[in-house]
Amino acid sequence: MSVQSVERALDVLEALAEHGGEAALSEIAARTGLPYGTIHRLLRTLLARGYVRQESDRRYALGGGLVRLGGIAESMVGVWAQPYLAKMVELSGETANLAVLEGDFIVYVAQVPSPRRLRMFAEVGRRVLPHSTAVGKVLLAGRPAAEAVAVFERTGMPRRTPNTITDLPAMLAELGAVKDRGYAMDLGEEELDVHCLAVPVLDGERVVAAMSVSGPAGRIDALDRDELAEGLRKIALDFGDELSPVRN
Repeated sequence: MSVQSVERALDVLEALAEHGGEAALSEIAARTGLPYGTIHRLLRTLLARGYVRQESDRRYALGGGLVRLGGIAESMVGVWAQPYLAKMVELSGETANLAVLEGDFIVYVAQVPSPRRLRMFAEVGRRVLPHSTAVGKVLLAGRPAAEAVAVFERTGMPRRTPNTITDLPAMLAELGAVKDRGYAMDLGEEELDVHCLAVPVLDGERVVAAMSVSGPAGRIDALDRDELAEGLRKIALDFGDELSPVRN
């Protein structure tokens, strides 16, 4: 049995998140379908608890009170991901990672290393720009095109290697291809001679994270790409099912 006031407060927080963390009252109302008076009452409580703040232009933004909760939740997600990442390592023989989008950056939140002596390593907590990584492409391919464009315009899409895609139309075409085939590749775009294949983690139809395997270019290229992607998608789907709330 759900509690209506709690559901509505969460709807407000999710509306702010979907608007990039900041929104006007009218935008919250359009997203939630709630009356203005109800939204005002919910916002007063959220403001008092520090989960929302009001900006000088009277827009509302996600507040610092969520940082502590988010950090704890993120660490727990990393723990829950371990057995699924281990399956990816078993499938591919390469290092497996879990990453999320935080603002304009990709953050690695969990990893299971390859058992091989020569292996890839991305430090948990490391932040990278999305345009040069397979996980970044997967995460932005799951967002509206306008949101992806805004990220690329803010970050400037700097060249990491000679293989990095730095042209906006070319990147948007790449994201379209990623969405169509269900996985993304990084072919030495973040680091030369390192290749990566990433798949989305879904909460319903929303892409909430990305899982990947990465290794030396020759070893990744020797694998059957479509077969590997299909195996990784199945594992990521199972992980997404664990993360998804049970809805009655």
